[in-house]
Amino acid sequence: MIYKASLIFTGQEMLQEHAMLVKDGVIETIMPKAEINTQEEIVELGNVILLPAFIDIQLYGAFGRLLSEYPDIETISGIVKYCAEGGAAYCLPTVATNTYDTIFHCIDALKSYWQQGGKSVIGLHVEGPWINPAKRGAHREEWIFSPTIAQAKELLDYGNGIIKIITLAPECVSQEVIDLIRSYNIIISAGHSNATYEQATGAFEKGLNLTTHLFNAMSPLQHRAPGLVGAVFNHPKVLCSIVPDGHHVDFSAIQIAKKIMGNRLFVITDAVTETSQGYYKHQLDGDKYTSNGILSGSALTMYKAFQNLTQHCGIDTEEAIRMCSLYPAMALGMQNKIGVLKQGAKADIIVVDKNFQFLKLINS
Repeated sequence: MIYKASLIFTGQEMLQEHAMLVKDGVIETIMPKAEINTQEEIVELGNVILLPAFIDIQLYGAFGRLLSEYPDIETISGIVKYCAEGGAAYCLPTVATNTYDTIFHCIDALKSYWQQGGKSVIGLHVEGPWINPAKRGAHREEWIFSPTIAQAKELLDYGNGIIKIITLAPECVSQEVIDLIRSYNIIISAGHSNATYEQATGAFEKGLNLTTHLFNAMSPLQHRAPGLVGAVFNHPKVLCSIVPDGHHVDFSAIQIAKKIMGNRLFVITDAVTETSQGYYKHQLDGDKYTSNGILSGSALTMYKAFQNLTQHCGIDTEEAIRMCSLYPAMALGMQNKIGVLKQGAKADIIVVDKNFQFLKLINS
């Protein structure tokens, strides 16, 4: 079919009076409306703008069901629905530091979701337990450890093909284990880390190219100890996620980081959900969540995050869109397939009005 709209933002440029030809959920071409010459079904969307769908690579639950507490298809389906309502066509459900048994149940849930035809989930994000207890945040200390090869292999074997990202503290994990993780085609993200600038830079030079929620739960930038934040700022290739809710990071700090990092900075929601069950109890506190008095997650959707970037961080609209779509896709190595509207990419589209108010998500 052909989608027609007043404007199409491809992820690189804004096109006027163009149309998008889609076959089997994949974009075949984007062309001026005047060049349409086909018998395909035409969908006239009107005076709207089409944007690449967003991607959220870190959130923990939705609608009162935390994945670690309710590791089942219903929870994952709820997470997908929550993401779609905020303009995200793809996501990585996330499990924070926990027992292997709980993580295994989350792996099982995602496997079952896929087996029953579930879409939109790229894989599982395992955040911990191989982190630094000094930067644990709301993570439970009793489950944190530095793994042996055998301990790492147990998790990697069970989650083979399911786990997409593991957040770990590089100073707490041996190079042998890091090499083992890579051999499973899993992306390693540095986070919940107290690494020195030298340790972090060394890890980046050995191939780590992703970091988790800039500023939060990581060694800060200080003038005599630049820490993990300084190492991220000073590296030409390392990408990092950030939580733009105004609580995890001050909006002015996001402006500063953006000026330094450019296209290496992208958005996650880090969203949790209210729950009174299990080890991670989250209570809604205004427009954020806390656990035992500690900031534990956001109440963001990806579209609200996009609005915060433009309204509070002074970031250009087109660049804010990329921070929610193209750049997360880059973090996953999937920038030619998702997070962009171009030939050969998936036809996952956000429809907004001329004021960039969210109307709907068209998911391939």
